Amino acid sequence: MKITIENLSFSYLGGPMICRDISFSIEPGHVIAILGPNGAGKTTLLNCIANLQLPTSGRVCIDKKDMRQIPPKEVAQAIGFVPQLIVPTFAYSVIDYVVTGCAPRLGMFQRPKQEHYEIAANALELIGISHLAQKYYNEISGGERQQASIARAIAQQPAIILMDEPTAHLDYGNQIRVLQIIQSMAQNGYGVVFTTHNPDHALSLDAAVAVMGKNCDFHYSKTNAILNKGFLRGLYGVELHVCNIPEVDRDVCIPPRI
Repeated sequence: MKITIENLSFSYLGGPMICRDISFSIEPGHVIAILGPNGAGKTTLLNCIANLQLPTSGRVCIDKKDMRQIPPKEVAQAIGFVPQLIVPTFAYSVIDYVVTGCAPRLGMFQRPKQEHYEIAANALELIGISHLAQKYYNEISGGERQQASIARAIAQQPAIILMDEPTAHLDYGNQIRVLQIIQSMAQNGYGVVFTTHNPDHALSLDAAVAVMGKNCDFHYSKTNAILNKGFLRGLYGVELHVCNIPEVDRDVCIPPRI
């Protein structure tokens, strides 16, 4: 399965353009990091790809078919979405919360069966949080809740998973764990697109990069072809350096001494 974004533009009614003429494709087994300063439209772009907002112009295609011509249930079977923040309304157990990810593959009024709970349990195991299955979702930590939300998207069994700032509000250890989960998901055949404010997240995953600037500028490339000192200064308005660290065998993005 391949998702193609073709000349996508978006603006709210009567408002300025937020995204303009954005084109790139998403394929299983690949990771794409969406970078950009606050207000650049990263979440808006993700919402358009997830079919949560309709583009003002352009289109999103699933295997060359315009998403607007595909029933929402079929879109949900192809694309999973992990929002930045989920506030639970009910005291679901984690396993019950994750099994709701199976909803796009259930019939109307159909209740989850044992096979769906097995799918949810496998998703928890893949993420490494099986021990949380019977805990209440609204009582676990923020990092655990984020991992449970990723497990819910996996239980949905899509080809592509979109994540809106999955490392936001997490301590450093949980940020690394989420990045490791993203890498593992790509290795297991999922296409993953995530937004982040940290260029080093893209560098650590050696992801492709979709960069959104404040003036609707858009660039798409591999990290080593675009994330350099001059480009990052123009994007964020501060001095940043991209340096190779032999001990970890990768480039890192760091600011100068403050």
